[in-house]
Amino acid sequence: MQRSMENYPRAAVERTMKTQEVILRAMAKKINWWQAAEILGISDRQMRRWRERYEEEGYDGLMDRRRGKPSVRRVPMEQVERMLGLYREKYFDLNVRHFHEKLREEHGIEWSYTWVKLALQGAGLVAKGRKRGVHRRRRERRPLPGMLLHIDGSRHQWFQDERWYDLIVILDDATSEIYYAQLVEEESTATVMAAIREVVERKGLFCALYSDRGSHFWLTPKAGGKVDPHPVTQLGRALRDLGVQMIPAYSPQARGRSERNFGTWQGRLPQELRLHKITTLAEANHFLHAHYVAEFNRRFQVPAAQRGTAFTASPRRNLDLILSLQFERTVARDNTVSVQNLTLQIDKVSWRGTLTGCKVIAHQHLDGTLSITHGPRRLVHYTSQGTPITTTSAAQAVEKTLRGKVQKRTFPPHLEIPQTTRDSHFATATTAAG
Repeated sequence: MQRSMENYPRAAVERTMKTQEVILRAMAKKINWWQAAEILGISDRQMRRWRERYEEEGYDGLMDRRRGKPSVRRVPMEQVERMLGLYREKYFDLNVRHFHEKLREEHGIEWSYTWVKLALQGAGLVAKGRKRGVHRRRRERRPLPGMLLHIDGSRHQWFQDERWYDLIVILDDATSEIYYAQLVEEESTATVMAAIREVVERKGLFCALYSDRGSHFWLTPKAGGKVDPHPVTQLGRALRDLGVQMIPAYSPQARGRSERNFGTWQGRLPQELRLHKITTLAEANHFLHAHYVAEFNRRFQVPAAQRGTAFTASPRRNLDLILSLQFERTVARDNTVSVQNLTLQIDKVSWRGTLTGCKVIAHQHLDGTLSITHGPRRLVHYTSQGTPITTTSAAQAVEKTLRGKVQKRTFPPHLEIPQTTRDSHFATATTAAG
């Protein structure tokens, strides 16, 4: 017995002594055998095997016979060293899940995710995860795409250097599909409007938008308090005009789906940019649009609970005006308005003698140009420097559009419109556009 004890650690010996004590109590009929199994935390069948081994071999029969013998499923050491070398030399900044996918797809290594994680943690290459927090109930997804979209920005060192950029992402609550992903210098009203416009143009109008309480989404009178929905921001006004409901989030846990999504982005995108040798903002955004968003959706998109969609057709003709920064101005006596440190001159209109004293809306568009509207009428269009875009150019654009539409039409020979008649129509349209 002394020789056997020397071959085992103290904890194993103490565990065996406890097992022996319970077996002896059962053999003395002080407890039943099923009670002995319950005390040791084993099944009745295992209890019978231990009893037989104790009766045949005594105390030594209770020792773990696997000690000192290599497992038949043990991975060869050279393969383990190869895997650890790959992580150290090439994939050092990938998370375990991302690294496990690379092992399977690019190196043909079919080990389980748990084994790879434990091996990396055992080698000190990956830190162990912290203990989980309190239990929370998962919010059910919306059943249809387009019912609820999440928008959020994550400021991070995406190129793994001293540069910080914001990644703006819009994803669907029903499927986790990414509709928009763009790296920008800083999240702002203009960059978020550009994101929403692209989604509306490609997918259509959606029902609700879930966001944090950033100042470009909401006005919050007291820091950390509830939002005030009445004085709307520029984004709030635009979404109201589009008929989209805005929903504020009051904690990171409330935005759990987008928060977890950004954890995945931060754990993968910087490494993919490094592996593809991408170092500029333009190259990164091209990589996102041309390749990575589709790859991301392929891996993480889930099917919706119901068939169909909640997206509806978008008012494309009005998007340019709705998704713009709008400023109400009163026209001065010289028919000018001041916007963004620029003085904009308004030309004379045919339907009113003067616009002096009228309330107009100045629009700063996403492309930097400006325009002024009065009710449903757009009075004038300006460059970003405040120079009017000439009516001649606008008339030429109208004429070109009209010519293109007529040339695409085909008529039977007896209904063909003479060229002189067409030219008179073009002249009339050009005069009206001017």
